[in-house]
Amino acid sequence: MKGNTFSRTSNLAALAAATLVSAGVSAAGAADPAVADPNAAIDYSGTVSVLTKFGLQQLSPFFVNAAKAYEKLHPDVTVELIQESDDSVKGKTKALVASNSLPDVYFTWTGSWGENFVRGKRAVDLTPVIGPDTQWGKTLAAAAVSAFQYNDKLYGIPLYLDAKFMGYNRRLFEKAGIGEPATFEDLLAACAALKKSGITPVSFGNKEGWPGVHYAGQLLAYNVSQATLEKDFVPATAEFADPGYVASLQQFKQLVDECSDGAGTNGASYASALQQFSNGKSAMYYQEIIEFDQATAEGALKPADFGFFKLPAPKDAKGDIKAIEGAPEGYMINAASENIPLAIDFMRFVTSAENGKVLSAPPYGQPSATVGGYSADTMNPAVVEGLKVIADSSYLMPWLDTANPPRVAAAWLSGLQALIGGTLSPEEVMQRVKEAAASSK
Repeated sequence: MKGNTFSRTSNLAALAAATLVSAGVSAAGAADPAVADPNAAIDYSGTVSVLTKFGLQQLSPFFVNAAKAYEKLHPDVTVELIQESDDSVKGKTKALVASNSLPDVYFTWTGSWGENFVRGKRAVDLTPVIGPDTQWGKTLAAAAVSAFQYNDKLYGIPLYLDAKFMGYNRRLFEKAGIGEPATFEDLLAACAALKKSGITPVSFGNKEGWPGVHYAGQLLAYNVSQATLEKDFVPATAEFADPGYVASLQQFKQLVDECSDGAGTNGASYASALQQFSNGKSAMYYQEIIEFDQATAEGALKPADFGFFKLPAPKDAKGDIKAIEGAPEGYMINAASENIPLAIDFMRFVTSAENGKVLSAPPYGQPSATVGGYSADTMNPAVVEGLKVIADSSYLMPWLDTANPPRVAAAWLSGLQALIGGTLSPEEVMQRVKEAAASSK
């Protein structure tokens, strides 16, 4: 194994029909999307390149080990990994798209982010090999696979499930004499009690912009109906007129001001916030379920002291209080790959039940999207319980910065940072989002 500006208007260079056929991909013409052929012969030779989102030291061994195991099975194959972090993968992807050098397999989110690759003819239509009636499709959680559906076709390979929870330090909660809050109002009261006992209530780092989007997304799901949210994700039908938008941003600003370092959070990174929580310097940290193991891997916070709850809904919520912020994350196959069957086969190997159990257990703690891909006996009990909450949720509210088209996503990111900093009001943020949506039509 060897180591090694995204635009929604980017177009894949035309592929010759002969190349498509030899790569195990069928297409009626150069302008048609590449379609995986379930009967294509796999040439177990050459190189398969992979862009992952597992660049963190704790996560990187998963793909390294999977690549080595695959190479051992197929000695004439070399797997080249490009491992990026949650934050750096966006910039890396944009640079690779701009230079028309996407690897054979690349990480993607759901929503508009993934749709960009489909629009640009950069993603292989995997429906024939990963559909619900296929051998591979039956091994994957159907809901996770369908999250990568565009134009009634399936383009993504889900690797793990993800959702946001408020992690908390049980010992610090006991010290302050409080329990898990049942409502948003209870959460604010808990923050006041923690401050009174000399404890930082919530560690929050929003230097990168996207952590704030996650708070806002959960609150929006509570205050705006699912039908309205999904209508507003699409530029052609977007209005962003529901009063629940402004109400959600008012609540978000209240939470930031009363529970965290306020405007100062824009200067702190999400990694530093997680470290502060892990070191016992704060009582809470709003985190993804895939971070549960990281929170207790090092530092003062021990697994026995770690608890979690879903960000609680406000008492007057008019949306869906059973919704949760989250989405599966996965990978696409590059339509320009010279060995698409091999790339698909590698990801079939990565998403096996055996590898899923490794992925789901410590030190990774990434809940596998593979059926039978995790065992409660080997997993962090908190991750197991979190998966139950996800399963019981009525709706997975997608990340705002990937569900919306680029201009709207940028408006959310910059607008929320300005709201935190006190330079824009909730109403002004929504006006910018509306203008971005109008310019995207």
